[in-house]
Amino acid sequence: MPTIAIVGAGPGMGLAIARTFGGRGFDVALISRTKEKLQTLVDQLGQEGITAEAFPADVLDRPSLTAALDAVKARFGSIDVLEYSPAPQYPSPGATLAAPSESTVDNLQPQIEYIFYGAVAATHAVLPAMLEAGAGTLLFTTGGGSVDPVPMLGNVNAAAAALRNWVINLGKELSGSGVHAAHVAISVWIGDGGPEGFPTATPEQIAPLYWDLHANRDRSEAVFTA
Repeated sequence: MPTIAIVGAGPGMGLAIARTFGGRGFDVALISRTKEKLQTLVDQLGQEGITAEAFPADVLDRPSLTAALDAVKARFGSIDVLEYSPAPQYPSPGATLAAPSESTVDNLQPQIEYIFYGAVAATHAVLPAMLEAGAGTLLFTTGGGSVDPVPMLGNVNAAAAALRNWVINLGKELSGSGVHAAHVAISVWIGDGGPEGFPTATPEQIAPLYWDLHANRDRSEAVFTA
């Protein structure tokens, strides 16, 4: 069976993406920091007939991330789809939100490490095997601010825009190789509890975009709006 590795897997988008691909015959590897939370998702998916396993790792710890992805390959034989979408909770240690005029090297660097460098590290762990096989899909998620930035997220949006630029350029480089790279920008609040008047959507409404980008390889980007 093909395998999807979801980096940043959680009970929202990660679980919805896992169900979307698992329901179409994929084995699912779930990667995030907390083994106990991952195991809850594994158990949920198992009850739905989807084969899933947990691989704890921290995207800020590059060796642990690479080791987790290597463990996925050892367990399932290959990684056919990589999806990268870790989502920090704010406030979080070392990471703050800053408007463009308040952005500094110090508050930009944690965002770049988390959003951009983690994605690059994950890609390097899976891309050589995909190129050798002549097949694979690389999917990367950011907020809609990577496309249309908002002042209160100046530093976050800058890091996300860097990732978006890199992914689209990676897709151009990989053209004709059999490996497809694409970016998903989510321009809505996911789930409940969003700011008043801000558009919302459920993870289940958004997740089919990922399958579409995998199955229809003529697009390098999808932007989800209300």
